[in-house]
Amino acid sequence: MLSSRLVSLSYAIPFSSKTLFPKLFSKPKIFLSSPSFFHQKLNLSAVSIATSPSFFSDSPLSGLGDGLVGYVFGKKKATEVAHFVWKHVVQKGDTAVDATCGNGHDTLAMLKMVADESGMACVYGFDIQREALESTSSLLDGTVNQAEKGLVKLFNMCHSRMEEVIAKNAPVRLVAFNLGYLPGGDKTVITMAETTALALEAAERIVVPGGLISIVVYVGHPSGREELETVEAFADRLPVDNWICCKFQMLNRPLAPVLVFLFKR
Repeated sequence: MLSSRLVSLSYAIPFSSKTLFPKLFSKPKIFLSSPSFFHQKLNLSAVSIATSPSFFSDSPLSGLGDGLVGYVFGKKKATEVAHFVWKHVVQKGDTAVDATCGNGHDTLAMLKMVADESGMACVYGFDIQREALESTSSLLDGTVNQAEKGLVKLFNMCHSRMEEVIAKNAPVRLVAFNLGYLPGGDKTVITMAETTALALEAAERIVVPGGLISIVVYVGHPSGREELETVEAFADRLPVDNWICCKFQMLNRPLAPVLVFLFKR
């Protein structure tokens, strides 16, 4: 059923037409779920999705075909798809926020996107585990020069408190969350729905028009489903006039990460 607040749609991909993929995804077509299409389907749920044919060509979702095809067939990780989307939004000199540093791969990706010779760019990184910040700092040491690393500010604190340290009126173009636990770390230390909700509210306040809140939700760990429900509830209440909110989810792989993109108009 389609409602005025939440539209559930699917990209349906016939497996017998592999040669059609580039053409299909260069001008994406949207199908309602139908018995005539089966196998893998990519679920797209949107709080607000434009009905005009120009929606995809005029939005940050344009050109996403290759990334989504790779995700559907397990060739690309959820984080790789997220990075691909970020590149369509982030500009040189911007401020970006890694709300969950982990081992630093998202922080590094953001830095490469925003760093330029002006030195105006900034990447804020947050994690409650000092081990994560040490891993992030070590990755940066081995990958970028000191001038570039100087654009990164790391904080051993909960992402729900990000507004305490992010500069007022900073041009925050991206706030990204990679929810769950630290890969290779203590799996009992996880992000929680309550603080994630507060962090999302903070992100809503600081991201500039034309910016993005990006969330990868890992549902295969304790509280993962609860966090997904929290993210969905947050997106559902965002005003349609100001936000485009999309969810990408594999229907027949229930433990696959769920990607959520909240674009601020």
